[in-house]
Amino acid sequence: MSMPFYVAPEQMMKDRADFARKGIARGRALAAIRYLEGIVIVAENASETLRKVSEIYDRIAFAGVGKYNEFDQLRVAGVRAADLKGFQYSRDDVDARSLANSYAQMLGTIFTHEMKPMEVEILVAEVGLEPAGDQMFLILYDGTVVDERDFAAIGGDAEAINTRLSETWTDGLDRAAAIALGRSALGGPDREIADDDLEVADLARTNGRRCFHRLTNTDLGV
Repeated sequence: MSMPFYVAPEQMMKDRADFARKGIARGRALAAIRYLEGIVIVAENASETLRKVSEIYDRIAFAGVGKYNEFDQLRVAGVRAADLKGFQYSRDDVDARSLANSYAQMLGTIFTHEMKPMEVEILVAEVGLEPAGDQMFLILYDGTVVDERDFAAIGGDAEAINTRLSETWTDGLDRAAAIALGRSALGGPDREIADDDLEVADLARTNGRRCFHRLTNTDLGV
C-alpha cells in the first residue's frame, strides 16, 4: 500500500497564494479615487464588451481584476445578495461593509478548501450621503479585507499605483481631476493611456437615488 503524498500546510498555502498572484498580475489594474462628490473608479480595459466596473446597488459599486469569469461570478452573487437584503429589510440596510464581509468569507473558503484559488482581487465602494460616509474595501484572493479611505488600487501593479496616488492625491478634487489622477497613476511616468483603453465610472451623491454612472468617451472630453 503506497503512502499518500504529504505537503506541509504552509507550503500548500504559499503555492496557492503564488498561483493567485501570478494570475492577477497578468491583468490590467484599476484605481478608485475619492473626490468632492463621491468616488470615481478608473480601470485600464481595452474591451468594449467585458466590464470590470459595475453597479451592485443604489450607492454601491463593484470592480474586479484578474480572471473575468471568476470576478463576474462574484459580481452576480453580490447583486443577488444586495437585492435580497433590500427586499427583505430595507434598501438602507444594504451596505458595502456587509458585502465586503460576505465576499471575504467566500474567497477565504475557496482559498483554503478548494484545489485552485480564485485569481481575483475585488473592490467594493460605497458613497455616503456625506463625504464622511464614503467607503472603499479591497478583498484579496485569500479573503483578506483592506479598508481604504481616500484612494485604492488593485491589480498586478497596485503597489506602484498606490505610491503614485499617495504622492499626488489631495482632498477636494473635482471629478475631472480625479479621473486625470487615476489615468496618470495607472499609466505611470512613461505611458499615457488612451481614452479608448479606459473604463471609468463614478458614484456621485448628485446622481440621485442610483448613484452609479458609467462615463463614455464624450464624458471624458473626447
